[in-house]
Amino acid sequence: MDTLLIAVVLFALVFDFTNGFHDTANAIATSVATRAVSPKVAVIAAAILNFLGAFVSLKVAATVAKGIVIPHAITLNVILAGILAATLWNIFTWRFGLPTSSSHALIGGVAGAAVASAGWSVILVAGLTNKVIVPSLIAPVLGLTGAGIILVAVAWFTRKFAQEKLDRVFRRLQLVSGAFVAFTHGTNDAQKTMGIITLALLAGHADKHFSVPLWVILASAAAMGLGSYIGGWRIVDTLGRKLVHLEPQQGFAAEVATAAILATTANLGFPVSTTHTVSGSIMGAGVASGLEKIRWSVTRDILIAWAVTIPAVAVVGAFFVSVTRMPAGAILASALAATGAILILITRHWTWESTAQLRARLNILQRVRRSH
Repeated sequence: MDTLLIAVVLFALVFDFTNGFHDTANAIATSVATRAVSPKVAVIAAAILNFLGAFVSLKVAATVAKGIVIPHAITLNVILAGILAATLWNIFTWRFGLPTSSSHALIGGVAGAAVASAGWSVILVAGLTNKVIVPSLIAPVLGLTGAGIILVAVAWFTRKFAQEKLDRVFRRLQLVSGAFVAFTHGTNDAQKTMGIITLALLAGHADKHFSVPLWVILASAAAMGLGSYIGGWRIVDTLGRKLVHLEPQQGFAAEVATAAILATTANLGFPVSTTHTVSGSIMGAGVASGLEKIRWSVTRDILIAWAVTIPAVAVVGAFFVSVTRMPAGAILASALAATGAILILITRHWTWESTAQLRARLNILQRVRRSH
């Protein structure tokens, strides 16, 4: 039992690490795409702010630990299976640059493993619906609407100023709005790993009350911060360039809308998808500037990835339940983690190549703007 608990904690932190490099793009894509800040500075700042944001609230952690499945019915095998499924999904979608939800991957993995282990009765349908599914559907709509309204308001108030001056001003403002997004991302996403680890600590101890230990907060925040430092440049490219071409005003509007929504949902304890929220906000900023600026083929691919995340990871999580019950389950789990780490190392040069390509594209765009 102790060995399995250690494995759950370690793999939960591995998941948190993948969440960091997978979702770093959420905080920095718009700022990098509009050249408000360099990619290197953006990644370092996102890592620090993700770390700090993890200490603000524990309401999301409580929802993940107690509001999705019946805690007393969840075993360490189930938790481990769900974490492994979510981690593999993060690596897979990161490899192809798809900005899917790490939150939905984790919840889907644990839910699928729980159903495979103990049946559908362990799912708290009201909690899953009211605190996860509905808020995650509403958040991107609010982001789209909010960013559009902010951008229209900004355009009206600044209509008499020269565009070149506005670009300089809003690039500076994005330093603040982008930092707010990174901070609220840490507040929202790091708590999900805290909730899973605490749920594992409570497994088999029905008499204990929910309480997140300090070391769990520190470890989860550090793992996400480290993952944020590594960065996920493929997804930066998708959100910051392929989805819609962003100007500084659009980036500012998208970031303000995203951060406001994430701060609100974290305070309410709703584990919404940061990825969905920021993507909706970016689309809202693009729509407000003209429908022709949205790349609808990329939007379609993102929506499909969103739709299949929970059911796909749930199926994988259900499969891993039987694996973790095998005598060699711990060995196999270690092999899977090692495989994921090797995959990250092998594809690292592609990651930095994406960084160089992104910088080159941004330089070209800047020269084109200056020529006009």
